[in-house]
Amino acid sequence: MPHTPRPRFGIMTAPMQVDYHDVLRVWREADTIPEIEHAWLFDHLMPIGGDPDGPAFEGWTLLSALAAQTRRLRLGVMVTSNRFRPPAMLAKIATTVDIVSGGRLDLGIGVGSRPHPPAAHREYAAHGLPFHDTAQAVGSLAEACTVIRRLWTEDKPFDFHGTHHQLTGAFGNPKPVQRPHPPILIGGRSSATLRIVAEHADLWNIPGGDIDDVVRRSALLDRYCTEIGRDPAAITRSIHLSVSSDRPSTTRNAIAEALDAGFPHIVLGLPAPYPTEVARWVADELINGGHPRR
Repeated sequence: MPHTPRPRFGIMTAPMQVDYHDVLRVWREADTIPEIEHAWLFDHLMPIGGDPDGPAFEGWTLLSALAAQTRRLRLGVMVTSNRFRPPAMLAKIATTVDIVSGGRLDLGIGVGSRPHPPAAHREYAAHGLPFHDTAQAVGSLAEACTVIRRLWTEDKPFDFHGTHHQLTGAFGNPKPVQRPHPPILIGGRSSATLRIVAEHADLWNIPGGDIDDVVRRSALLDRYCTEIGRDPAAITRSIHLSVSSDRPSTTRNAIAEALDAGFPHIVLGLPAPYPTEVARWVADELINGGHPRR
């Protein structure tokens, strides 16, 4: 029988419409709860929900602060928009966070904002960032994964002459704590992105909601892995599930479906504002199935 990885549960605190100290409180609490093994932020520069003029924190800066304030949680940005930062700069930022955290980073990365929600598009013009077409963005992501891995692992400076990225004398020093490098999580569901996942990812994340579509996308990823001679089981399947605070049974059912579909890496998106002891509630009501462990 094939080996089934044990479930690993985490939380997502989208850093919008909240205060820094609210996020810090939740992460510090989660860091003390063994059932919660990982924690995530997102990568938007302006809110994509609620008050469009409300607060939104830059993900990687906040992640570094939270890395310094926690000791156990694996952590990351789900997922970094490859449209925001040149890949060599992102490699340097991620290395810094891996060192600050003592080797707990998972690098989450993706193509960047899709057409939906429309609110996600305004942040590009508002920050003077170009928004290229999808084909260019997908090609850029593939090159970015190559550049980042090389900067993390190669001992000599190198040049890179890609279609979308050109580097001269590229070199990463210091190296990340994790060897050969931090795990790479790629998020997305399009067939073009899944081909990049097959080649580059250690983990693949997809938003939940339509479990049948999730299963189909996972089967497509299996096929792409087989085509390039990679074992599909080498890529951990990860899913983001939105938490229903007032209907925990709905979230528990979604967790059960995801586990049955072969997605052992579960990211539970917490709605803001965050109640007191929300991380303990997640462990008791969602992870332990309503049977608290004290």
